[in-house]
This record gives sequence, structure tokens and C-alpha cells, in this order.
Amino acid sequence: MLNILNHPLITHKLTRLRKKETNTREFRETLEELAGLMAFEITRDLPLRDITIETPMGMCNTQELAREVVLIPVLRAGLGMVNGITNLIPSARVGHIGMFRDHQTLEPQTYYSKFPDNLASATVMVLDPMLATGGSASAAISFLKEKGAKNLKLVCVVGAPEGVEKIRRDHPDVRIYLAALDEKLNEIGYIVPGLGDAGDRLFGTS
Repeated sequence: MLNILNHPLITHKLTRLRKKETNTREFRETLEELAGLMAFEITRDLPLRDITIETPMGMCNTQELAREVVLIPVLRAGLGMVNGITNLIPSARVGHIGMFRDHQTLEPQTYYSKFPDNLASATVMVLDPMLATGGSASAAISFLKEKGAKNLKLVCVVGAPEGVEKIRRDHPDVRIYLAALDEKLNEIGYIVPGLGDAGDRLFGTS
């Protein structure tokens, strides 16, 4: 269920995100571009339905998406991935879940949630640039399942083996999409080599 997206443009843009000298504007723009590139792969298996349309030249038997798409960015950093995907899927609906990781216990804490009403019938993509311990992502997925979501994908930029294993153990039915699988977590739960705190770099905070 782990999909590491190997493409030269994805690798190039991820390198820009990793560089410590990349400023806030460049980080924001690159994250959006990277999410858009990843969208081609994460949507590869979306179901289609047959339809008949009329073109200026005549009738055409073709296909269109058979299922709605819902994006659920994990606040804050997941917001940086939304526009890159909605540029390709303008009809996608967007919910939000606010979670943060307690830096002492490393346990996820929820402070906000609001979702569209079509979770049960949609392809639901949970967006979070970093898959570190996996605690927040796993908790977000569990929360969405409680709200009726059935077809879920976890879309992250960089992941650590510990986070991947956490999702595999807790949610073996959820596909994981990464631009890169990094080496490890450090002693305070950050991905190494990673790209730092994605939320702080995205919004210029510390």
C-alpha cells in the first residue's frame, strides 16, 4: 500500500523544499507545484463511468469520473497542498481537520474539524506534507472513518519508516503516497533528513 512517486520533476521540486535557504514564498509555491505533480499519480486509479456526449463534430462515447473527490488537509501544513490538487480537480470538495503534535508526548491533539457531507461516497485524500511518527495521520484517518469515509488515501511529501509502519498497522486499507521515504526520526520526532517544520516554513513562523 506504499507508493513512492519516482519522477524527475517531483525529485527536483522536493530538493528545493529541502534546502534550508528556500524562503517562505519559494517554499509555498514549490509545495503547491509538487502537490500538483503528485496528483497525477494519486488519481491514477480513480474510477470512471461511461457516458455519451455530443462534440461539435458529432456523438462521442467517452468516460468521466465516477466518484467525487474530497481533500482533507491536516492543518496547518496540509493547506499548502490543496491548491496544487484543486488546480487539476476543480470540482474537489475540501474539508479540514486541525491536529497538532504534543512535542512532549508526541501524541496528536484535535482542535478543529469540518467536512463535506459526501465522505461515504467520495475518494477522500488526507493531505499532510510530513509523515513522521504517523500519530496525527492515523488519528485523522480514524476520525474520518468514524464520519463515514470508506475510500481513503494518505498523501504526504516526505515520510519516515516509523510513520509508514504506524499507518500500515492501524489502517492497512489506506494507500500511502510519498515523494520520498527518508531515513529515520530523530530524538524529538522530526524526519531526518526531512525538510524541517513544514508548517513553519510554509507560513513563515517559528
